[in-house]
Amino acid sequence: MNTTLINRVIGTDASLAGLALRIPTGIIFIAHGAQKLFGSFGGHGLEGTGQWMASIGLQPGYLMALAAGSAEFFGGIALLLGLLTRPAAVVLAFTMLVAIFAVHIGNGLFMSNNGYEFGLSLLAISVALAISGGGRASVDRLISQRLAAV
Repeated sequence: MNTTLINRVIGTDASLAGLALRIPTGIIFIAHGAQKLFGSFGGHGLEGTGQWMASIGLQPGYLMALAAGSAEFFGGIALLLGLLTRPAAVVLAFTMLVAIFAVHIGNGLFMSNNGYEFGLSLLAISVALAISGGGRASVDRLISQRLAAV
């Protein structure tokens, strides 16, 4: 397997900034994904989320709920661990773009009006992690160090 490609995907620096971004963002995405997938934390689960997504034009609603919930839940776990941080962050950034433009953009910036402020913050963090990688305390860094030693 091409180690150059692997290093581009999982390579990261020794900074703790990635950790500071990954932990809270991973927790937030896990919780939002669990709402969509399992109905946890007051969410509506796949059925309810799917019906809502269909009602705003994201068709087929159930599949869109499954895709968004899976991206958030499993992407959040990946961020939390720092495992495949860059690919997970790209998927999460795309998910936030869809959320911003399909749901929140018409409500203005502020969260108090269901605006895109929160989605924009999560998008910015996801883009930063896609660029920088998981940082010092990540599984990605451990793997890349082991590959470099081989």
